[in-house]
Amino acid sequence: MQGTLIVNAFWDSPSMAEMTRQLQAAAHDLGMALQVKTNEDFPCLLPRPLSPADTGDFVLFWDKDVRLAHLLEIQGARVFNAPRAIALCDDKTLTHLALCQAGLPMPDTLLCPQTFPGNGYPRMVFLDQAEAALGYPMVIKEGCGSFGQQVYLAKNAEEARALLRARAGTALLLQRFVSESAGKDLRLYMVGDRCVGAMRRVNDGDFRANIQHGGHGVAYTPSADEIALAARACRALGLSFAGVDLLESRDGPLLCEVNSNAHFTALSALTGAPVA
Repeated sequence: MQGTLIVNAFWDSPSMAEMTRQLQAAAHDLGMALQVKTNEDFPCLLPRPLSPADTGDFVLFWDKDVRLAHLLEIQGARVFNAPRAIALCDDKTLTHLALCQAGLPMPDTLLCPQTFPGNGYPRMVFLDQAEAALGYPMVIKEGCGSFGQQVYLAKNAEEARALLRARAGTALLLQRFVSESAGKDLRLYMVGDRCVGAMRRVNDGDFRANIQHGGHGVAYTPSADEIALAARACRALGLSFAGVDLLESRDGPLLCEVNSNAHFTALSALTGAPVA
């Protein structure tokens, strides 16, 4: 059996390089070959059929070029994760809607009404409604973003209005700040319904637990309820594997985010879990 790992041609990092190495080594140990290609290796794909050399028996799609993933699927490739699942995870507003439809617990969340960059928000009646429902501080998230870089905390109405004006035209959601989880979350790495590794992330200097913002990981053994919730989220989104982030609240675990292309090198190094 031979597969293809597809990564982005225009973005590179030590974590991605190490993850690629681990995936190729794991494939070798399982008696299969895993070639590496980038999204630049498939220009103008649609007019011609795929050949076996293009993708092999399956594709591990470690990119967010969801249009290419769709094209590969149309051409008959077996793509993991599926393009629809990647698209749902890549936009947190769509993730929220899918998890809402499945009845899964999340922090109280409102979707920000869509505007256009040239129009902005000349009035913000919706923010008055959000204040009444969510209070301050309030989490504001851009739909698309990675490593916590597009997640903000507004301490009051003035900060919220400034954040919304600066990002007008971007898909946004407004979310209740779960104060007891400030600077902490749980990352469960799921493959199918199995949790293959988990860590608690802790950040004493930021409300975001992300390691990229100064957080650090601690090996963690999730409860049966936490694993069941992460598995239900993966099923609701159609994911074969994912990094599922949970918040520990007074009312039990809450889904924070689900990542279709989650990096696992830090978790593997911390826990010894053979995620690849």
